Amino acid sequence: MFFTDRKEAGIKLAEALACYKEQDVVVFALPRGGVVLGAEIARKLSAPLDIVIAKKIGHPMNPEYAICAVVEEGEPICNESEVRKIDPTWFENEVAKVRSEIKRRREEYFGSLQQQNIEEKVALIVDDGIATGFTMIAAIRELKRRNPKKIVAAIPVTPYDTAQTLKSLADEVVSLSVDKNYLGAVGAYYGDFTQVDDGEVISLLKSFQ
Repeated sequence: MFFTDRKEAGIKLAEALACYKEQDVVVFALPRGGVVLGAEIARKLSAPLDIVIAKKIGHPMNPEYAICAVVEEGEPICNESEVRKIDPTWFENEVAKVRSEIKRRREEYFGSLQQQNIEEKVALIVDDGIATGFTMIAAIRELKRRNPKKIVAAIPVTPYDTAQTLKSLADEVVSLSVDKNYLGAVGAYYGDFTQVDDGEVISLLKSFQ
């Protein structure tokens, strides 16, 4: 399945999630790209829009190859076999640097606003795509600590193996396409996959405040 852009993917994903319209839902988007989809879904469900910030740590020899994902709180989610092979001091410094960037982004996006209370609510986590799944896994574990009634992971296209992993962690996985022949990059499923900037994220989030 292919999409013109993130907005179209969000609209189609929102249609697949319409069953949650009458439920007590909070939509959590993974910035930056996931916020575009999250906004479409939150509008469709008449739900609040929040974010859960998860950033990857790339391998020191190949930054595009994710070996970990770090969230706002809690332990990093890692490929332990890869982490054991790298300098522990470098890794500790990288985690600290990423946590600092996560804190900066939270403050820039939301200022002093508090995160949504999700106790006994449905937490719907949205991203624009998935490869290794580290950031979505980290987001699921982050929100589990906050006692939601249910966690739903929503992604337009998911590699088959990653989908099976997510199903073992979330209460439900909603994906428009689970691809056994994944094309290797999220952008391969979009006509326009232009990077989303902080200004667009802030504008979308403010429209829900």
